[in-house]
Amino acid sequence: MKKITIAIDGFSSTGKSTLAKQLAKELEYVYVDTGAMYRAVAYFAMQNQLIAADFFDKAALITALPNIQLEFKFNTDLGFAEMYLNGENVEKQIRTIEVSSFVSKVAEVSEVRSKLVEQQQEMGKNKGIVMDGRDIGTVVFPNAELKIFMTASAETRAQRRFDELQQKGDDVSYEDVLKNVVERDYIDTHREDSPLIIADDAIEIDNSYLNREEQFTAVLELVTDVVKTI
Repeated sequence: MKKITIAIDGFSSTGKSTLAKQLAKELEYVYVDTGAMYRAVAYFAMQNQLIAADFFDKAALITALPNIQLEFKFNTDLGFAEMYLNGENVEKQIRTIEVSSFVSKVAEVSEVRSKLVEQQQEMGKNKGIVMDGRDIGTVVFPNAELKIFMTASAETRAQRRFDELQQKGDDVSYEDVLKNVVERDYIDTHREDSPLIIADDAIEIDNSYLNREEQFTAVLELVTDVVKTI
């Protein structure tokens, strides 16, 4: 079967990563979670006191970019790659609500986006890749053979994220999670550099009322149809 590039974009907490992992496993493709890359940079900024609730030293973060080394390492026990920041596994640390509150602000910085997009394009040069994020189909891989744009209501996404954090033992409220989802939506869609928009040739999927298997089956059929045409 010919290999293609699959770009999955959409709002936060729409299950992009879950779908991408399912597809990559089924198709034996490389999976890249670009959100994890931006989260890792946000975590770096937090650890180095470059960002806080009322403070963001963008200039210092830009200066520090050469010192940020990102790498995905496959975990055979988990069945997917984890995010490493400067040699340290930060997969758990970058999934907190605190990192979520800063990641969109960090992703607004053009120099950060430029650095990560370059790395992402290099990862996908040989196709056979599933990549999810905010600008994959519009900026990273504008010529991707299949582009998916995922959406769902803010309330639905907040409930999913809240349930996930609760299962991990995080002490958060649904109201705080919903506020974070709404704020991230606004920043992601209004930033000057590569705002979150649906590509003209993307297929939009509202999964508010779809379970994971229904969604996976529908998208896998799309992949099959695309592969047949190339």
